[in-house]
Amino acid sequence: MLRFVVKTLINAAAIWIAAALVKGITLTAGDWQHKTLTVVLVALLFGVVNFAIKPLVKLFSLPLFILTLGLITFVINALMLWLTSWASGRLNLDFHVNGFWPALLGSVIISVVAWALHLVFKDED
Repeated sequence: MLRFVVKTLINAAAIWIAAALVKGITLTAGDWQHKTLTVVLVALLFGVVNFAIKPLVKLFSLPLFILTLGLITFVINALMLWLTSWASGRLNLDFHVNGFWPALLGSVIISVVAWALHLVFKDED
């Protein structure tokens, strides 16, 4: 359970940083507490999207993984972020990604920040 909480908080921090750095990613909640709750809920939603949909997309795009030597992963991550934005809109969360290019840049930032935070906060099994 602790592992799940740590991963969710790391994803929340990464999403918050991406929203601060990328012009097309907005987190428009009101005060600091509302933004914190929103970004944690978005991180949970992002985790669900990555857990449920990403393996199927990777399976069906296996030839593209081979053809692009794995670089299609960036596109798939951007699509997962974009899908999270769409689902956030349906759930009335104040998180939006305006287009593919902000989603691509945001997914790269989220991946790098999450990787760095995972190095700092070791995953104890």
